[in-house]
Amino acid sequence: MRPTTAGPMLPRRRARTHQYLGGLILALAATPLIARAELPSYEMSLHDGHFSPAVLEVAAGQRFKIILKNTGEGPAEFESTPLRVEKVLSPGVTTFVVIAPLRPGQYPFFDEFNPQLPAGSILAK
Repeated sequence: MRPTTAGPMLPRRRARTHQYLGGLILALAATPLIARAELPSYEMSLHDGHFSPAVLEVAAGQRFKIILKNTGEGPAEFESTPLRVEKVLSPGVTTFVVIAPLRPGQYPFFDEFNPQLPAGSILAK
């Protein structure tokens, strides 16, 4: 039986592979926490078809989160065709939407449950 050189090297390779994978898993697990911490957030309340604030000013070119709170008596909807976002909220519900970076400009949104009321907008500067 001939001695082989692969035998003693195998445990070292496994150890290095496990260290690499462990470090990679830790890095990937920490990434969402860092990204969430840096995401600017804006609060908006919906009350029986009225948005507050009616115009939300944000920085252009940066992802952001809008925290939506339905403080009204009935269902509400945050909908924007140009932003391709639609979120329905039952009374008393708080949720959020994340908006991709926007070019400078104005982006309208509305409440489909109250189409007779004025729409709001996001102003990206």
